[in-house]
Amino acid sequence: MQYIMTFFWSFLLVSMLTYVVSSILGVDPNFGLAAILSVAVSILVFIIAAVLPSAPVADTDSH
Repeated sequence: MQYIMTFFWSFLLVSMLTYVVSSILGVDPNFGLAAILSVAVSILVFIIAAVLPSAPVADTDSH
């Protein structure tokens, strides 16, 4: 379920970004490119989540 929701939110956010940038540039929005970019953003989010530690590291500093 987390994969589906991550793709949904990345598709939504990248589509909005594509629309805004294309409006600023004065060109037609390309939602096919937005779908491809949202897949790349989803994969990047999964990689970042796998690399970051899930639990805080215990402080073993003894003075």
